[in-house]
Amino acid sequence: MPSYIVTLKKDATDEQVAAAKDEAKKQGGTIGHEYSLIKGFQVTFDEGSVNALQSHEHVDAVELDREVRTQS
Repeated sequence: MPSYIVTLKKDATDEQVAAAKDEAKKQGGTIGHEYSLIKGFQVTFDEGSVNALQSHEHVDAVELDREVRTQS
C-alpha cells in the first residue's frame, strides 16, 4: 500500500490536526509517523483512497512518501 505525507496548514490547531488524522482513519488509512517539526503525519492508504483527504479543510498538501536524494 502506498504511503503519503500529509502536511496541514501552518495555522491548524492541535484539534484540527487530530480531526485530519481521524478523517484519514475513517477513510481506511493507517497513521504511521507523526511529525513534531511540522504539522503533519504519514499515512498508508490503498491506491486511490487518499483523494478525499486532499480536500480536507485543514490539509495543505498530500504527497507520496518516497526517498529524496540530493545531488552530489
